[in-house]
Amino acid sequence: MNALVMAILLLAGWGYFAYSARRRWRLMMVGTPDSRWDQPAVRIQRTLRYAIAQLRMRRYPIAGFAHMLVFAGFGVLLLRTLILWGRGFDESFDFWFFGPDHTLGRVYSFLKDVFAALVILGTCVFIYYRAIKKLKRMTLSTEGLVILAIILLMMFADIFYDGANIALDHRAAYGTSSAAVSFVAYEPAGSVAAMTVQSLSDGALSCIKHLGFWTHATLVLVFLNLLPYSKHFHVITAIPNVYAQSIHPPGRLPPLEDIEGMLEREETLGIKKIDQFSWKTILDFYTCTECGRCSDHCPATKTGKKLSPKHFTLDLRNFLYKHETELVSAAAASKNGNGRNDSDAPADEGEQPEFQKDLVDGVIAPEVLWACTSCRACETECPVFITYVDKIVDMRRYLVQERGEFPNELQTAFRGLESGGNPWGFPADDRAQWSEGLNVKTLAEHPEAEALFWIGCAPAYDERAKKVTRATAQLLQKAGVDFAILGNEEQCTGDPARRAGNEYLFQTLAQANVETLNGYGVAKKKIITTCPHCFNTLRNEYPDFDGHYEVVHHTTFLAELVAQGKLKPTNRIDKKVAYHDSCYLGRYNEIYDAPREALRSIPGLTVLEPAETRDRGMCCGAGGAQMFKEEESGDSRVNDERTKQLLDTSPDAISTACPFCMRMITDGLAGQDKEDLPQLDIAELLLESTIESNS
Repeated sequence: MNALVMAILLLAGWGYFAYSARRRWRLMMVGTPDSRWDQPAVRIQRTLRYAIAQLRMRRYPIAGFAHMLVFAGFGVLLLRTLILWGRGFDESFDFWFFGPDHTLGRVYSFLKDVFAALVILGTCVFIYYRAIKKLKRMTLSTEGLVILAIILLMMFADIFYDGANIALDHRAAYGTSSAAVSFVAYEPAGSVAAMTVQSLSDGALSCIKHLGFWTHATLVLVFLNLLPYSKHFHVITAIPNVYAQSIHPPGRLPPLEDIEGMLEREETLGIKKIDQFSWKTILDFYTCTECGRCSDHCPATKTGKKLSPKHFTLDLRNFLYKHETELVSAAAASKNGNGRNDSDAPADEGEQPEFQKDLVDGVIAPEVLWACTSCRACETECPVFITYVDKIVDMRRYLVQERGEFPNELQTAFRGLESGGNPWGFPADDRAQWSEGLNVKTLAEHPEAEALFWIGCAPAYDERAKKVTRATAQLLQKAGVDFAILGNEEQCTGDPARRAGNEYLFQTLAQANVETLNGYGVAKKKIITTCPHCFNTLRNEYPDFDGHYEVVHHTTFLAELVAQGKLKPTNRIDKKVAYHDSCYLGRYNEIYDAPREALRSIPGLTVLEPAETRDRGMCCGAGGAQMFKEEESGDSRVNDERTKQLLDTSPDAISTACPFCMRMITDGLAGQDKEDLPQLDIAELLLESTIESNS
């Protein structure tokens, strides 16, 4: 080996990588500040589970297992690379106790060989997916195949380096080339390689040895320097990105802090330019593996809309990379006081440089943003915890609050929320009409009530949803629950306004509701609600506005009442029922079992699971304010596709636990000429099973 060549190789390789890493760091830091260092114990635990143990990779079993093999193999073989670099200076170099004469060294030698073989196996799986099966979800490029070829070549180079070494040592020990090399248990791959090359001359073996050594030692550095300029940058950024993930509930959107102050300072409400994203968002861009798992489960992508979460991320990343020099220079000038950030400069100050122009239209089409149902299917699949909903909503915030551009139908919803506290603009005095004849009291009449039944807008005004509200109230009464409602003091939680990008309107509603709730001391009560959107907002987003409440969805509460014996469903309902998971109940709040437990408590009822269920259940299409606007154009409608999946189970009825889902599935059944198929909330089914036994 040649010490000078190795020294030059290491200095050049690591030097150029340091240059590239500095470039990427400086570009990342053009983003806005974002604190991600709280609760280190929680972050470390999640990093171990999702970055090291790679739990989410297993959602695609074959590809996930192959990735885990490659990841583990690289971890084991890292020590081998360091040893080889050391041998460039001293051919006998080995770390302490890692030599062939030590037990630890032999154990490591065995592991190294096994994992080198497993890396080859995992790499072959990826080559199959890229070159033969050609998965549509993946970005198929020459770059990916080049990287896989480098990995394969490194593994084979290492194995045959060992093989040539073993053959030469064997020949030196026996003084002849005729003695056969034996299989060595602690060097399985190396000894097999030695058997294949043992008949070659000393010169040929020496050539293989040196070729294997320098190939491995060099390709590691080549691979390292390709990372910052390819999708494989995630090899470096994935672990930090998982560590820096949001540890807030997934159902919480970060609020715009001090909106009034932002308006006074004429700051942009939402995201207009690429450098208004945080450094963590830029780290998300770096970390995208282009695997396409996000788009594979996106209801918008699956129904032919313009939105693809993967391409949304890649388009923003490519724009970021394209304008690296300008962005870094502008950030440096702003920091040094030699310039200013023109993020909020008025449009009439002249033609702006391309890197400062609006992302919407310039990089991302508005149709892409408005196609999102905020279902979080993309975020649930992403193995490196890239987020999408927050970025899309931030860009919607800019469109709505700065440019005043949004689908026309949302204008009706916004006006209704402003004037009547509900997206349809119905009179507030009609909010409690659903309760006629049930003797339900308001908190004003019964402030000592132990629980507040938060109704929500659709359950209060929609004729079909009212039946669910009444059924829930009757069940609560039958179980002896001491509850009350707000009546006309209740307003929309603001969920549709927030998801549509109208953050100012959302915060106005949230602050008013929190004031009402806190005025009644609801923090000491339990809030029950039938709407998952209300449930999520009250539970996960109102704490940002000093609203800290114990909130429970009606399916969970009813299941608990059944378990406690306070509700006794004894009437048989001999039906096979397909259950549809609400996104805001399931993926947002991980409530999957309680609704099913409530259904299974009904004698004779069989719960059917569609092919896409639980955290992979397809969205109904109503979230993200889609309920109040026309769906973006595509090949089909989201609710139609979801309805077909439910019908594929051949059910006698379909059950939902969300008024939005109920409306969308009802429309989907009509589109399939299945209007006669019952579509029932869990509360309605429970009431049918308990009405005689509890009367």
